[in-house]
Formats: sequence, structure tokens, C-alpha cells
Amino acid sequence: MTARIIDGKALSEQVREGVRLRTQALRTKGVVPGLTVLLVGENAASQVYVRNKAAACEKAGMHSRVIQLGADTSEEELLNIIENLNEDPGVHGILVQLPLPGHIDTGLVIETISAAKDVDGFHISNAGLLMTGRPLFRPCTPYGIMKMLESENAVVRGAEAVIVGASNIVGKPMAMLLLAAGATVTLCNSKTRDLGAQTRRADILIVATGRPGIVTGDMIKPGAIVIDVGINRLPDGKLVGDVDFESARQVAGAITPVPGGVGPMTIAMLLVNTIEAAERSTAS
Repeated sequence: MTARIIDGKALSEQVREGVRLRTQALRTKGVVPGLTVLLVGENAASQVYVRNKAAACEKAGMHSRVIQLGADTSEEELLNIIENLNEDPGVHGILVQLPLPGHIDTGLVIETISAAKDVDGFHISNAGLLMTGRPLFRPCTPYGIMKMLESENAVVRGAEAVIVGASNIVGKPMAMLLLAAGATVTLCNSKTRDLGAQTRRADILIVATGRPGIVTGDMIKPGAIVIDVGINRLPDGKLVGDVDFESARQVAGAITPVPGGVGPMTIAMLLVNTIEAAERSTAS
């Protein structure tokens, strides 16, 4: 068996085209959806991510603004900027690129963003709404994964879903979305005993640990859908995921590549969240 490759790039283009059409519709009403991204410091990877997000917004017809701040920016200064953006009716989405410098309280920064403009879906109010099955914003990576499963016509209801990685950004919200869709969910972490015994039960396996090759082909149920969220750069410069792709593709039914899998969908769903925020602002 050789797994089908789930093409996140192609699927993301379909999602982006839908956003572009919705943006055009809002523009006819005089509303230009706007996303502001705050980047603090000189983290090279963050700069690439921010450029990609800004380019995606502009291609969809949205207004994109990047506020670049020095690594020595104070917490108070950053919070003041966010408060001003909260009050700006032309800004529908606010995103603070993580990680932040160590002297800034990341939790406090996220909680300062208006829940109605929190297009990352990280605010505690949005986390609570997701937990109770009434999401306002779904975090972008889990949201994108659900779209990928939908594109594969995956039977989620009643499926065994195993998530490796319990972060607030991916693992925990992913579990909530899968539970809401009717899956039986197992959430694993770095301390899980006999990880392979858990992953081999999975009809749907999602791996998001930041540890290259933590899941190998012998840890996968034949025919499973494998979603690799990891993106790791090896010493030779090669980008790889958290799943050993070559061994996994011999067992899985479908698998996402790295790069070109989950990454493009994360940005696409950021655009979806932003257009949803803009549409809500016109309805209020």
C-alpha cells in the first residue's frame, strides 16, 4: 500500500478563492476586511511566516498591515498598541506572532486582544466557546485539519482519533473539534507510555510534537489517515515533519507531506477567520 498524498497546497487554494469572493462581496458594501499582524523581535522563522500571511491577505483582496517592533519593546507598549487596534473599526483581525521575547507575558498579550478580533482563536473566551461546542473562532491549524479530513471524505463520527501533542495551539483544540464531530479521541503527550500502542489504534492520527520522526510506519494502523503538523529543519537544511514519511506512506491510507501539507491550510484558515470577523462586524 502506498498512501494517497493529501495536497494541502491545492486545497488551500480552493479555500482562498472562496475567501477572495467573500471579500469582493464585502467590498461592494464599502467594507475592506483588515488583518494586522504584530511582530516583535528578529526571529527569522517568524518573519517568513508573517510575510506569507501578509501576502495571502493581499492576494485575497484584504487590507494587510504588519507592525514590526524591536525585541526591546516593552510589554506595556505592546499592550497599548493592541488596545488601539481593538478600537479601530478598520481592523477586523489582530494576530501577534509567537514566540514573543521572554520579558513579555504571552498569556497577557493574548488576553488583551479583543475576543471578537482574535483570529488565531487563542483568547480564553474563544477557547471556552470551543470547549462548550459553540466556537466563535477555531484555531487555524486544527480548523485546517478538519477541512483536510472533509476533503478526504473521512468518516469522523465513530472513528478512533489519536493526537500526539497536547499544546493549546494544536492538540487541545484539535481534540475539541474531533469530539464535536463525533470521534473517540485519545490525546497523547511526551510522557505517554508505549506511544505506539496508542497510535496503532488510530483511524485518524494527528502528530504535532516538534520532534522529527517521533512516529514511524510501524506505529500506524494500516489504512489510517495521518496528519503531520510538525515542521523541523534538519542539520542538512532539509524540512521534515514529526512523522517518518517514507515508512509511514507504506502503511497509511492517506498522509500529509511536509512541506505542502498542513502549513498552507493554516494560513488559508487564518483568512477564513478574518473574513468571518469582518462579516460579523457588518451584521452588528
